[in-house]
Amino acid sequence: METRAGDPGAFARFDLNRVPTPAFVVDEVAVRRNLAVLADVKARSGAKVLSALKAFSMWSLADVVGEYLDGVCTSGLWEARLARDHYKGEIATYCAGYKAADMAEIVAISDHVIFNSPMQHARFASYLDASTDVGLRINPEHAEGEVAKYDPCSPHSRLGFPVSQLKAEHLQGVSGLHFHTLCEQDFEPLKRTWDALKPNIASYFGQLKWLNFGGGHHITRADYQRDDLVEFIKAVRAETGCEVYLEPGEAIALDAGILVGEILDVFDNGMSIGITDISATCHMPDVIEAPYRPAMLGERSDGPAIRLGGPSCLAGDIIGDYRLPVPAVVGQRFAFLDQAHYSMVKTTTFNGVPLPSIWLWNGDTDDLRCVREFGWEEFRDRLS
Repeated sequence: METRAGDPGAFARFDLNRVPTPAFVVDEVAVRRNLAVLADVKARSGAKVLSALKAFSMWSLADVVGEYLDGVCTSGLWEARLARDHYKGEIATYCAGYKAADMAEIVAISDHVIFNSPMQHARFASYLDASTDVGLRINPEHAEGEVAKYDPCSPHSRLGFPVSQLKAEHLQGVSGLHFHTLCEQDFEPLKRTWDALKPNIASYFGQLKWLNFGGGHHITRADYQRDDLVEFIKAVRAETGCEVYLEPGEAIALDAGILVGEILDVFDNGMSIGITDISATCHMPDVIEAPYRPAMLGERSDGPAIRLGGPSCLAGDIIGDYRLPVPAVVGQRFAFLDQAHYSMVKTTTFNGVPLPSIWLWNGDTDDLRCVREFGWEEFRDRLS
C-alpha cells in the first residue's frame, strides 16, 4: 500500500495533548501559504483560480480563501448554498446529475452552471435564461490517472461527454468547456491532456468564452513546475482567446492539517495490534477506498511495528502498520499528517463512532481555538 508523504511543517512542535481525540487540527498559516502560491500563479498567468469545496470546505476559513482566490467551485445544491452564504467571488457549479427540484436555486446561486452532457443541458433549458453562463464538461478521452477507477477518462467513464462525440449543435448556448482529468499530479499530465484534446475542440475556440481545466493539480507541492504552468496558461489564453480557470482543491490544504488520535488498547496477535479512536472507515475513508497509508507525525524508521485500526466492528477498519514515535501503550497520543483535505469532508458516524472535533491553529502565534465539536446527536439525528 502506497504511503502518501506528508510534511509535518510547524506541526512538528504542536503539543498533541492540547486537543481532545479524535481531532482535526488545521494550521491557518499553512493554508495561507498554499493560497499565496496559488495567488501568485493566478497573477502571473492571468488564470482565474477557484477553490474546490469538495476537497476542503472548512468555511471558518472562507474569508481567508476570499483574500487570495477568485471564488469557489461546488458539486451541487448544498455546496452552492455554502458558497453563497460564506464565500466571496464566483461560484461555478458542476454536478454529474442534477435533480429538477434543485435547478432553479442552483441557477440563481451560481455564476456558472456546468452540465455533464448536452442531453442534460437540453433537459434543463427551461430553467436557464440569456444571463445564465453555461458550461459543458467534456471527457478528453486521454487517460493520465494512475488508478483506473479514479480516472475520469477510463473506459465507460460517467464523467464528461466524450469529446469524440462533440458536435457544433451541442455548444449552442454554451459559454465554456470544462475538463477534469488529473489526481494529485504535476504539470506534464495537464500538458499532454491539452495536446490530445486541442485538435478536437480547436474549431470552437472563436465561440467559447472560457476553458476550465478542473482540479487535481498539485500546484502547491514543492516540486510542481509552476513556471511551466504559468507560461502554458498564458499561451492557451493567447491562442484560444478564452479565460482559463483552475479548480484546485487538495492544493488549498496540502500539508495543512493533522488528525490526532489516542491508543485505546494494545494486544498481540502474531504482531502488536493497536486499537485507536481514529477509524479509517469513519474518519479517513480514502485509506480504504484509494487505498493508501497515511504518513504519521514523527514515525520512526526502525523498531517494532504495530498495526493500528479503528474502534468499529468492520474487520477492514485497518489504518496500517507503524513504528510509533512514542511507546505503544494505552492513552498514548499520535497524529496522521496531511488530513485537512478529503478527510473532514468525508467523515461518517458509522457504528456510532464519534466524529473528530475541528480545531484551527496558528503555527506562527500558537493560538488554538475549537471550530466545531460534535455530540452524539449528530449520529442520532441522521436516522429516526
